[in-house]
Amino acid sequence: MSTNGVADRYLRRRLRNAGSVTGGSRAVALAAVGALILLTLVAVLAGVLAPHDPVQPVGGLALSPGSDGFPLGTDSIGRDLLSRTLIGIRASWFSAILVVVVGLLIGGVIGLVAGAFGGWVDSLLMRGTDLFLALPGVLVAIAIVAALGPSLRNTLIGVSVVWWPYYARIIRGEVRAIAVRPHIEAARLAGAGQGRIIVRHILPGVVPTAIVAASLDVGNVVLLLAGLSFLGLGQPAPAPELGADTARSLSVLLTDPWVPVIPGLAVLVLSLVANVGGDGLRNLLAARK
Repeated sequence: MSTNGVADRYLRRRLRNAGSVTGGSRAVALAAVGALILLTLVAVLAGVLAPHDPVQPVGGLALSPGSDGFPLGTDSIGRDLLSRTLIGIRASWFSAILVVVVGLLIGGVIGLVAGAFGGWVDSLLMRGTDLFLALPGVLVAIAIVAALGPSLRNTLIGVSVVWWPYYARIIRGEVRAIAVRPHIEAARLAGAGQGRIIVRHILPGVVPTAIVAASLDVGNVVLLLAGLSFLGLGQPAPAPELGADTARSLSVLLTDPWVPVIPGLAVLVLSLVANVGGDGLRNLLAARK
């Protein structure tokens, strides 16, 4: 069996089995998707929900959680942690979604073309994809950000460059599976052109797989972006960013532990909700088949 065949089978098996760990009921799946929607609403409304300016000091230094007017306390220079965390959640959540969407668009187009046309087109596009897959993605992203300069925009560029090959492989495998089905052959015999077959018959069958793959990856991107931010490759201070806020506050971990722990817990919640929500979405889509 070729390396390409092994990779395609592995990625498709990972997608099919992603929700088999919990295997919850429809109610659990709906609750998971509801949590995903709720988190997105919190991110959208973060600017309204934040009670204070996230950048300017507004209270006493290092006030503990539960202090009057500061549910999550303040940091070492008096900034409200609730406001910084909410704005940080917005930045991390929408940044992760943007990376996934860009990766899905690039990888989806490459995988769709490769799987639909086959032959030398498939070989050429998949060899290029294999080249990117062979590179250490995190190190490449770090190198890109270091070369362009630390900022949220450059971090998104660096991660997007290394994220699309996974989608190219998944979509290509799904297209190849759909292309051998009887209704595709019937469309060819009826005189439908290749473009019409791709748009009308192959693409609708690929969309559910693409949605599930993207939803399951949001949590991974959140963790990667937080890690790069922790290393100082995100937005410069004093912009609120979860990974950077954790890194900058490590010096007070023993004296004021809530200051670095709260943004770290926010990253955990984002990743957990994204993975559970993606799992629930996968179960709901599977139940409709």
